[in-house]
Amino acid sequence: MSTTSTDLAVLGALSVEPMSGYALREAIRDVLGQFWSESFGQIYPALASLEAEEFVTRAEGSRPSASLFSITASGRRRLRELVREPLPNRPPRHGALLRLYFGRHLGKAGCLSLIDEVRAEAAAGLATFAAIREEIEADTQHADDAPYWLTTLDLGERSARATVEWADQARRVLGATK
Repeated sequence: MSTTSTDLAVLGALSVEPMSGYALREAIRDVLGQFWSESFGQIYPALASLEAEEFVTRAEGSRPSASLFSITASGRRRLRELVREPLPNRPPRHGALLRLYFGRHLGKAGCLSLIDEVRAEAAAGLATFAAIREEIEADTQHADDAPYWLTTLDLGERSARATVEWADQARRVLGATK
């Protein structure tokens, strides 16, 4: 029995509503994409494994890509098990910070450019989070999920704001103001 985070993402998404593999990938990208990603190469093998373990069922459509996957009762139990598992202990990976740490080899201008790129991405994330917040708050169909979704969103918003503040401070430390 697999215990991957991909299984957690797939079962979790299917707990919201049944969907095709393609729709599942789109939902993970569009909804979870601010903090989680899965590729087609991860999703389809997970769906096959989850189907073999009877955690999901497939309703055949007119073509294979139109198959609709639904979570089963045992899949819901499995999802509850997966969300209760301890978090894996993985060190963080942040490419921009790795480059900045060795910034004397990049040069001040390169570092400032990198900081500006990180800041712009965080600022764009804030705009995205605001739109997501509006959608969640307007969605009456998933009211039971909304508090959890908003809690998750809140950390994303706070992290993005902290990144913008960090970028502004980093520019000051490097002797450049915006």
